[in-house]
Amino acid sequence: MPNPMRAVATLAVLAVAAVSAQAQRAPLAGFDASVERALKTLEHPGVALAVVQGDSVVYAKGFGVRRLGDPTPVDAHTLFAIGSSSKAFTGLAVAMLVDEGKVEWDAPLARYLPELQLSEPYVSRELTVRDALTHRSGLARTDLVWISGQFDSAELLRRLRFVKPAGGFRAVYGYQNLMFLAAGTLVARVSGAPSWGDFVERRIFAPLGMRESNTTVRDLAGKTNVAQPHAQIDGTLRTIPFHNVDIVAPAGSINSNVLDMAKWVRFQLANGVVDDKPLLGERALAETRTPQFLLRRSGRGGADRDGYFSAYGFGWFLEDYHGRFVVHHGGNIDGMTALVAFMPDEQLGVVVLTNMNGSPLPGVLAYDVFDRFLGRPAKDRVAEIQAARERGRTRAEQAAAKAEAARVKGTSPSLALDRYAGEYADSANGTMKVALEGGKLVLRYGPEFTGDLEHWHFDTFRARWRSSALVDESTVVFRLDQNGRIASIDVDRFGEFGAVP
Repeated sequence: MPNPMRAVATLAVLAVAAVSAQAQRAPLAGFDASVERALKTLEHPGVALAVVQGDSVVYAKGFGVRRLGDPTPVDAHTLFAIGSSSKAFTGLAVAMLVDEGKVEWDAPLARYLPELQLSEPYVSRELTVRDALTHRSGLARTDLVWISGQFDSAELLRRLRFVKPAGGFRAVYGYQNLMFLAAGTLVARVSGAPSWGDFVERRIFAPLGMRESNTTVRDLAGKTNVAQPHAQIDGTLRTIPFHNVDIVAPAGSINSNVLDMAKWVRFQLANGVVDDKPLLGERALAETRTPQFLLRRSGRGGADRDGYFSAYGFGWFLEDYHGRFVVHHGGNIDGMTALVAFMPDEQLGVVVLTNMNGSPLPGVLAYDVFDRFLGRPAKDRVAEIQAARERGRTRAEQAAAKAEAARVKGTSPSLALDRYAGEYADSANGTMKVALEGGKLVLRYGPEFTGDLEHWHFDTFRARWRSSALVDESTVVFRLDQNGRIASIDVDRFGEFGAVP
């Protein structure tokens, strides 16, 4: 005979569970409509999101399409490149080796990579593992050299000795992807793993159950549920190829989806515990999320963040948001933008992945989620972004008009066009080649950059880059020596390259 008291108790438990589930869903009421509006207004192909509360994924969904012109929708399993959100995995990999006593945070990096040299002997000697993971080497950013695809990873690290400092060692914050390449090289060498990617997949992805993630674009071959990168080129939204960033893999080569990345956030919120077992010591993990370098912030940090401090950890940005501690890192790889953000004390995290280049959408949606769970008033960030874009367009038009006004009309190049053709080299940045093709000059920098040169005035040209999501055009100045021969070429954003005899 059924026990009436047990039945009542069961109903009570079910009622509590229903209330709990409803309470979890309540902050996200109407959120789908907000995502749809943002996607349409900001003209994005697709986006996927996951929200983690405690150890539960309370939301995971895709919106829009994987590829422009193809109705196949984005879902929670769709793979995206996460770009620099990969850096936190490199920070964790080093932390695991520190926890095992194989690496010291404040040991010279040269202890593990003796071949690594920088332009200043003192910095080569004193640069530590901590310095490499916190963008305080003082080096210039040097991203275009690895994006150009001219060199392999070992050669990129060798060429660091030719990179000029952009500021004082440990005195300025300078985002440096090649330092994360060095840190990832350390991980492989000290652990004995075949590569940084192998270590991450075996020691992090596998225990966390991130079975759909990988560390190289090569592993996307044959997979169907993959988002295609997109970018605005010449005012038109277009699909662009995946960029292979394997040569700087530890800085940004991971491909994942929101369900797998939610497991990463759950791991972070659980302070490194997976299935009731710690993957590493809590102290080592905490160090990755401890401010290592204070970033400048004036006042309260702007209308959106409204915080007092901003710092960098080991692959994480750290800041406060209305009195709550936020750990986050975005990622931008050609045609893809990502954001991973969580509030440890609130046990709340968000993952946003998009197939759009340089997109503000991940930040819009992540902080909308935070506001909802914190009970803060709704904020129309999409409208703010639209207004900022209009201001940006106005400034760009004014700058273009100013440049046109300064252009000297009626001038011609000093030399015949074929005299500008040739090779131009820089110790750090490699080789640029100029060729005369069909009566016009074409500039090439590795396999990734090809620009058509249009005469501007005197010996200055304007390079219009073909199908590049990173740089649309650059000013190119040919400098002549006292004998009227070309001595060098100075390309805006790329640097100065000397003529090769």
